[in-house]
Amino acid sequence: MTGWAEYTLALALFAASHFVPRLGGLRERLIGAVGRRVYFAAYGVISLALLVWVIAAAGRAPYVELWPQLPWTRWVPNLAMPVALVVVACGIGAAQPFTLGGGKTFDPAQPGFAAVSRHPLFLALALWAGAHLFPNGDLAHVILFGSFAAMALAAILAFDAKARRAARADIFAHTALLSLKPMTCSAWRRANLRRVLIRSAMGLLVWVALLHLHGLVIGVSPFPV
Repeated sequence: MTGWAEYTLALALFAASHFVPRLGGLRERLIGAVGRRVYFAAYGVISLALLVWVIAAAGRAPYVELWPQLPWTRWVPNLAMPVALVVVACGIGAAQPFTLGGGKTFDPAQPGFAAVSRHPLFLALALWAGAHLFPNGDLAHVILFGSFAAMALAAILAFDAKARRAARADIFAHTALLSLKPMTCSAWRRANLRRVLIRSAMGLLVWVALLHLHGLVIGVSPFPV
């Protein structure tokens, strides 16, 4: 299977892997059967494998140019990705239950990184996808990255709506979609700065590794030419 057929199938299976488990309480039944740790570990592996397939299939799809790749466009993801990976590293396990990868409880007195962003993983996904649209102006990649950006933004709206239905006004009062203002607060820095700096360093290390593995794994050098 090659061309658009493979790409369409890969996209469909990736989307289904995210939506089907939510239908009819399937996810809850699977978690009850195998446990949360096993379920989310298996789900993560499957999602990653499908993501790799989607990206590879996009590269094999017929090339239909919508806009040309100019040298400067490669700078956009190169500048955006270190920010995205720092946000991911700092945001994993953020003390905010109404988001992807968030903690189970929220303490208004100690919001942690959620004060900077209550949806760090979704914002990082949108930043990754949006930045990669600039140097990838062919139809297959525009569909790919455009879909990921749209899904991330839609998920932010959906999780915020869920928090409102749960009457969690405290979350909105002590968090932001994205704000650096908490970092100007001495109390927040005392409680969080060390952890944020350590995680930021980890995120930057991952970025350096991905930058140099990009050509090997994806088949395209990320460096401007």
